[in-house]
Amino acid sequence: MMGNDISSTGSTPYTVRLDIFEGPLDLLLHLIQKNQLDIADIPIAVITEQYLDYLKWMKVLNLDIAGEYLLMASTLLYIKSKMLLPTSSEEGEEEGEDPRAELVRRLLEYRKYKEAAAELEKKPLLERDVFVRPSPTESEGPAEEEKVEVSLFELVEAFRKILERASSDGVHEVVLDRVSVEERIQEILSLLQREKRSMAFHLLFPEGTSRRVMIVTFLAILELVKMKLIRIFQSAPFETIRVSLI
Repeated sequence: MMGNDISSTGSTPYTVRLDIFEGPLDLLLHLIQKNQLDIADIPIAVITEQYLDYLKWMKVLNLDIAGEYLLMASTLLYIKSKMLLPTSSEEGEEEGEDPRAELVRRLLEYRKYKEAAAELEKKPLLERDVFVRPSPTESEGPAEEEKVEVSLFELVEAFRKILERASSDGVHEVVLDRVSVEERIQEILSLLQREKRSMAFHLLFPEGTSRRVMIVTFLAILELVKMKLIRIFQSAPFETIRVSLI
């Protein structure tokens, strides 16, 4: 894992608001799925540590963390402390309820809601995707294969790996890099228009790019998603993350 000095390398003051992105329950579901955990038996210590780690990275990337994220962090820490405290036999008989019970109930209910919403949106999304593709020859594969949308947290994870790889490769930091998010937005749009097809997410961060420009590029990508100008997807779960114009 990289050190805590990422933002000290000339990070941009530009902040991306997460209003339309996923919330804290989405992050918890992502961590549960990533670790292949039983949602009814969450290892709170592990999940809490990873959750707080994500919040730290979101702060490094100048993502505007809403109060609900911090409230969930407090909830996880409270549950963790409750589970660490020894319980007498009398207290155990009186209380009996798992400290995680309410959180598990919320997660199960929210997951059901998300799955139902995904089913409702599936048909309109496919119709839209087919409509914007002029011909099969201009796409990299059948339209039905490009259907796995990438969540904010999967994107953060992919970008984190790119930064870590760049750090281990000893990327030289160019002090004169002063590209803005607005400039990168235009550059990314121009690049995708020239490509006339989707491109791998990591190709937006060429070898030798300074860490500051990488962070600016990532923020530009998030803004383009918010503006509904680009789509982030995978052809299948765990496949290469790709970016295309909408």
